[in-house]
Order: sequence, then C-alpha cells, then structure tokens
Amino acid sequence: MTRPSAGMLFTDQYQLSMAQLYFKYGLHERRAQFDYSFRSYPDYGRHQAGYGVFAGLESLIDWMTDVRFTAEDLELMRSQTGATGKRLFDDDFLEWLDAEGHFGGIEMRAIPEGRVVHPLAPLVIVQGPLAMAQILETSLLNHLNYQTLIATKASRVHEAGRGGMVLEFGMRRGPAEGTNAGTRAALIGGADFSSNVGVSHELGLAPKGTHAHSMVQVFMALGMGEIGAFRAYAETYPDDCLLLVDTIDTLSSGVPNAIEVFRELRQQGHEPRGIRLDSGDLAYLAIRSAHLLDDAGFGDVGIVLSSNLDELAIWQILAQIREEAARYGVDPERLISRLTYGVGTRLITSQGHAALDGVYKLVAFHDEGEWVPAIKVSESPEKIPIPGDKRVWRVYDQRHNATADVVAMAGEDLQTGGPLVLHHPYRNGVHRVLEQVDVERVEPLHIPVFSGGRRVGEAATIDEMRQRRLDDLERLDPGVRRLVNPHIYHVSLTDQMKRLQSDLIDRLQPGA
Repeated sequence: MTRPSAGMLFTDQYQLSMAQLYFKYGLHERRAQFDYSFRSYPDYGRHQAGYGVFAGLESLIDWMTDVRFTAEDLELMRSQTGATGKRLFDDDFLEWLDAEGHFGGIEMRAIPEGRVVHPLAPLVIVQGPLAMAQILETSLLNHLNYQTLIATKASRVHEAGRGGMVLEFGMRRGPAEGTNAGTRAALIGGADFSSNVGVSHELGLAPKGTHAHSMVQVFMALGMGEIGAFRAYAETYPDDCLLLVDTIDTLSSGVPNAIEVFRELRQQGHEPRGIRLDSGDLAYLAIRSAHLLDDAGFGDVGIVLSSNLDELAIWQILAQIREEAARYGVDPERLISRLTYGVGTRLITSQGHAALDGVYKLVAFHDEGEWVPAIKVSESPEKIPIPGDKRVWRVYDQRHNATADVVAMAGEDLQTGGPLVLHHPYRNGVHRVLEQVDVERVEPLHIPVFSGGRRVGEAATIDEMRQRRLDDLERLDPGVRRLVNPHIYHVSLTDQMKRLQSDLIDRLQPGA
C-alpha cells in the first residue's frame, strides 16, 4: 500500500482547500493553464550560474501516471476538522475526488529533460481541469525544483573538471530519500557515476566507490598496519584496486605503501586503478603523489580527489597544478588528464544556493472555445508571469550559438524569417531587433510529454538526457558558461506577447 506521503496527498493543504472551493463554485472542471518556470539562476555567493540544466521531468511523469486519490486518502481527508471542529472536506467533494481524482485530464508540454534552460521562460506548460491542475502544483515543484538545482550544479562541476571524470558521493549528506532524486539529477547534469547503488542500477550505470579510512583503521588495530589493509583490498579486488592513502601520512606512508602493493599486483598480472586523496592541499598532494607514482613506473594510474569539492574548488586546484607541477618534474596537463573528482556534500546540497525559485503560475482559462489570458501583478516586476497560451523558441546566431530564448503567443511561428523584435520580459522599452532570422536557426523547445494519464512517447534514457545537455552547452556562448560573473543570456518576448502582457497590466491598474 502506498504511504499517504508518497501518493496524491504529497501536496500542500491549501491545494486541497482551493480544489474544494473550485468544486463548490462549479469551476473545478474549467480548463486552466499553469506555467512552470524559475526566476533566477543559482547564485552561490563567490560564483554564479549563467544557465540551468532541466531535470526531474521523467520522475514527475512517473508519479503522475501511477497516482490517484485512494480510499485511504479520502478517509484521512474526511477526518480533518477546522477551528470549530467542523469537517473541512464535504462528502460531495470527496465523492468527486474518488471518481475524478487523477491526472487523466492533464495535458503537458515541456522542454525535454537534460536541456539547458534559462529563467522566466516556461519549462513546463500544464493544461487541464482547474482543480486537478491546482493539486498538481506542489508535487510538480518538488520534483522539478530540486533536480534542476542539482543538475545545474553538477554541470558546473563537470565543466570545471575539464573532461575529468566526476563521481557523485553525496548520499550520506543528502535530504533523506530525496538524495535519490539528487543523485539522478547529478547523473543527468554532469556526474559520470555515483556511489548510490540503487539509483545507479535503476539508470543502468555501475555504482562506483573505493573504501573508507575505517578499513585501514581496522587492520592497524589488528597489528597489520596500513600496508596490510592495502594488501587485503588488492587481494579482494585485484582488477579494481584504488587505495585511499591519507589515513596516516599521504606522502611518507600512504603513497609508498600503495606503490608497494601496486608492484605486487603487477607481478601477479593485474593493473592497479589508482589512489584517492581525501584531505589536505589536494593540488600539492596530487603533484607530489604523481611524482612518486611516475618514478615507480605507475604514471598511468588514476588519482581521485575528494573532500569538500565543488566547481570553484576544482577550478582552483587545476590552476594550482598548472602553476606548480613543473617545479616537481610533473607535466601539469598529463596529471590533470589522470584526475577524477569525488564530489559529495557541496553537490547534493547545492551549497551556497539551497533552493531553486521555481514557480507554478496560472496564466490562462479556457472559455467558449479559446484560451483567455490571466495575469498576476506584483510590485516586483520579475514576479509578473507571462500570460496566455504560449510557445518557447530558441534562436541561434550565425555561429550556431544560442542567442535568445523567445516566448511567443501560441499562434506565432518564428520560423518564417524576416526581422524579429525581442523585448525584455519585464523592463519596458528595453528591446533589440534581429533584422534577419534564418528559419533553420529557430528551434521550438516544447514537446508533448503527458496526455490521457500517461507519458507521450518513450521515456528518455540517461544517455539521451546527457547528450541533450552536451549539445546545448556546445552551442552556448563561453561567456555564459563562465563559473564567475557569467555573461547574460537573453530571454525575450515577441511584440505580440509583450503587448498582451502590457495590456493586461494596464487593465488592472486603479481607475482603468
């Protein structure tokens, strides 16, 4: 039996309260449109993101496909009372939920998971009966916000590593079972493998890991020392021997003992995998360890770095290696090519920016056969949603780099060529003109992803989602990809969409 916290009651109380109100006023089956977007890139303090990586969509679709209000859910709702002891939810509403409390009437279009995305442009468009579209809000935000946040962080880590393998090690520091979602997002966003066994198998990837300091401590306590622990590990995993070398002293004990065991392995016909450094000045220790390994004839074994890594730490480590390695007779680029990065706490928690400000806003009602736009006015202009039924397009320049994501009315076709006026989404009077738009360099981003209670098309594989990210990054200006103070990527409105937004705001002004 599904726990209430994992089923349709995985929502906020006010979603259910609003749904009953809609039911009482006969609005519950009126079709409505909600858009999901995020308002700003993560800002980690000393460094900032200039793009996002969309993740969580397939997880959301899986949940939507399987879930509906159960008898147990309805009984729990029936037991809820208000301040005076009166029941909050009436029988007629609960009977409607028993019959119609599922997502079979929801239609969703979305930007495919794994693609590079930007603030304010709708990533998901939800259309369906108002009550169920409202109830969907909390779970949708939960699935998409966290995974997009972690996928974005993982992409930055991968980019900082300049092609080095990234291992996700964050399970022990993540948000309980939410760590599984974080691991999945990290693997989409840039981590090559994870130590999380269950999620790795679900995604068809091999889980990765080495050993802990505790294993070495056990053998030391038994009088067999660090080298005894290394020999035991090598005997157990002769073709996968990667040793953690900093339990005692990295350079005077750990690496020399590892080299001795590696020699024994090679004499037995096996090749060692490498060493792991988990404390201290990782750049300096990597250089000195590489020098020792090179001199011993193990210049091709890997070096895994871990301990509080993130994109900025990796960037600084590589800069230090390039500056210092030659002093010790080590080729810096060759050393960098041997590095693998174990990234844990700072990735799974998105340290420095703990939550994505994703929002789910009502933008249209269906009335007499057409969509009627709706808008919310805020004193903070960036919080004003883009109204109406719409599409999002990506425009590429002559270098085939993405130059803008453009939000257009649903009936607009941007693949017709000619000039295109692009307006800032909330700063009036700020615009630019693309005089000639090559139709082959304008891409519609949304595809149908959910209809009739099930996924549209086949679920994307992990490899497909990763390839989408890589393709988009390849077509993203290097300035936007910078780790610190990235260049601004433009999200714009067409003339028609800007006029619609401005007209609706004007109508809501006092005295209009």
